[in-house]
Amino acid sequence: MAYGKKTTNSKGVEAYRRLKADLSGGEPGCAYIFYGEESFLREHYLGELRKKLVPAGFEEFNYHALEGKDTDVETVAEMAEAMPMMAERTLITVTDMDLFRLNEDQREKLIAMLEDLPPYCCIVFVYDTLEYKPNRTMKRLCAAIDKYVSAVEFCPQDNSDLVPWIIRRFHKMDKDIDRQTAEYLIFICGGLMTGLVPEIAKIGTYARGKTITQRDIDAVADPVLSAEVFKMSDAVLKGDYNEAARLLGDLLKMQTEPIQITAALGSQLRRIYTARLAIDSGKDKYWLMELWGMKSDYPVKLWLAAAKRADRDWCADAVKQCQTLDLRLKSERGIDAVGELKLLLVRLGAKRK
Repeated sequence: MAYGKKTTNSKGVEAYRRLKADLSGGEPGCAYIFYGEESFLREHYLGELRKKLVPAGFEEFNYHALEGKDTDVETVAEMAEAMPMMAERTLITVTDMDLFRLNEDQREKLIAMLEDLPPYCCIVFVYDTLEYKPNRTMKRLCAAIDKYVSAVEFCPQDNSDLVPWIIRRFHKMDKDIDRQTAEYLIFICGGLMTGLVPEIAKIGTYARGKTITQRDIDAVADPVLSAEVFKMSDAVLKGDYNEAARLLGDLLKMQTEPIQITAALGSQLRRIYTARLAIDSGKDKYWLMELWGMKSDYPVKLWLAAAKRADRDWCADAVKQCQTLDLRLKSERGIDAVGELKLLLVRLGAKRK
């Protein structure tokens, strides 16, 4: 689920803001690192760089895309030195070259290249399948990157940006969606634009009416694990074991590992327990939003509603039982994971009666 505290690099976020400003009216820099889980935004801004720097019809001469695992620094440096043709600048992208796993000779050549990049070249190191993890023990390389390279992090967007974006995408399909339904879509499908794009296309194509409803979303969207598990835990709290069992069966049919389901269930139960504690101590949704680092109250309201169906003792015991099963699944051999997970739901449901 795309709700909760997100660990982001403040420098990376600031570099993202500068990149937007450079593309809207300024001049792009000479070197970037693009990283982060929001690949939709990353590809969007790579496209914007191409449009700004590479004239149509001259891509062969002024745009070079390299695969990092098959490329050495010398090749990149040679391309960087090549003069642009019928354009002011060239653009080079290098995908999945792990800069901090280069050998010492390659690192030194990389540092030398960064220190002397020609102003007519823009080079972007793209971290796609690799995680960007700077190694601060490599002080010379880190210093060169800090000085000459803008490391841009593309992280999941806040709802304040994501909801208007969802509304705009549906408008392009001649469909309307209100804010609450858009937030429901985020809850069900996660908050990554990369994942939302195909879901919006499916839902917009399926919907018969002009206005998108929650029923349209439920009919065709592929929910993320956390959303399905929340529905399962909420069904237990409502005393609807048949619905909880159906949701569990659907997850197992999709070959979701029982240990993953148990971990997700534990996460949901801990949120519900925290919400129950908040209710008992007179705290409101804003206190929970601050505690969990959330900028949307949509999931908080769901957890609060679920917590009102159980007392503190049930919530505490549910968390404990889930933690016990999680430990057993990780430590015991030959355990019937599916059977134990079903039994856990039965026990949780029985205690609600």
